[in-house]
Amino acid sequence: MSKPDELLVDVAALVESERSNQMILTVVTGGAVITGRLAPEAVWRQRVSEVLADSAQLSEFSAAFTATKGEEKAPTHLHFHVARILQGTVGIPETGGMYRVAIEDVSAWTVGDFSYSDQ
Repeated sequence: MSKPDELLVDVAALVESERSNQMILTVVTGGAVITGRLAPEAVWRQRVSEVLADSAQLSEFSAAFTATKGEEKAPTHLHFHVARILQGTVGIPETGGMYRVAIEDVSAWTVGDFSYSDQ
């Protein structure tokens, strides 16, 4: 088990404080490169719950994402909104997705959106 990057935990804590939803990160985790905007966990959970509730096949899972958190503690996960997994010259999905990444699994990161260019 690796020790989470303290600076990354601090960044996640600022996002969790809901002072700003403008932080865009690119992380490497498990060999995947994920880039996108961070959201507070509660906002992320609510959005995932809404998407699931609108699905005929997955609506029963919606309630699992509306459960309230316990006591406040240092963040353990990053919650990406409108994020893409970068593979080759494309981002998957093109429109962005919702990803939850354990901070302790992040092996590298940078501030900002990373994308490929043909130029």
